[in-house]
Amino acid sequence: MIEINGVNKKFSNTDALNNVIAAVQEKSIFGLVGTNGAGKSTLLRIMCGVICPDTGSVMVDGENVYENPKVKGRICFLSDEAYFFPNATGESMAEYYEILYPHFDEYRFFDLMERFQLDRRRKLASFSKGMKRQVLMLLGICAGTKYLLCDETFDGLDPLMRQAMKSILAGELSKRDFSVVIASHSLRELEDICDHIGLLHKGGILLSRDLEDMKYHIHKLQCVIRDPEKEKELLEELNVVQYEKRGSLLTVIARGTRQEILMSIEEKDPVFSEVLPLTLEEIFISETEVAGYDIKEIIHDAVKR
Repeated sequence: MIEINGVNKKFSNTDALNNVIAAVQEKSIFGLVGTNGAGKSTLLRIMCGVICPDTGSVMVDGENVYENPKVKGRICFLSDEAYFFPNATGESMAEYYEILYPHFDEYRFFDLMERFQLDRRRKLASFSKGMKRQVLMLLGICAGTKYLLCDETFDGLDPLMRQAMKSILAGELSKRDFSVVIASHSLRELEDICDHIGLLHKGGILLSRDLEDMKYHIHKLQCVIRDPEKEKELLEELNVVQYEKRGSLLTVIARGTRQEILMSIEEKDPVFSEVLPLTLEEIFISETEVAGYDIKEIIHDAVKR
């Protein structure tokens, strides 16, 4: 387990991180979403012990990660830029990773390179951006570490390759003691793979929640109720996050289970009613507005790419 305890970091006069508190559970995938400059890369580098926080700490399995080689050995960090040594090939990078990571699986790495039609003897400098990302991801997966920290790692991959990499990550979780942190500017990239999502904005965590729990306990409903009094009663009974009335159609986002919400609606004799699934974007907008943040534009910027 990785515990982030009140981490603060300042560069010159810029607050990069401000009292960040979060936890990465065992055998899970934690999605860290935020726009450029939100502090994602700084936080990942502190999590893997490359940077020392000004205050606060990052504990990995109960031990402080900074200046702790034993703990660092359990973590593989993939930066936002796929850097390789000059003239490096897949084979030479595998040799380097074997030195760094005692549990690096060379056989599996070469097997995956072949499956992805990547020439292990070809110079990586001649690869496209997407191919370099694939090699970097495969190196990280085959490193055999307990924790894998990925900074914008899916950026540059086409949709097919993204799904392939996500499938491999999901498979790793089922086979061994493995946890992943994926930092991204895109909620849509994270929605179908993460167990937990944290929203980082201006160096602070605005929201950190279990994804399934969020989806189970908040819903969007649309209904038409003829009786204005019954409509008013419905809004008072439900745990309403936000609502909108257009003509006779009432649209509500409310906390509660699907069954609880449907029972409340049916008691009001609706002409029409339905409960709709919420996207991760809608959930985050609703939750952060309740917390006092108007971040529609932030979320829009983060998902439109």
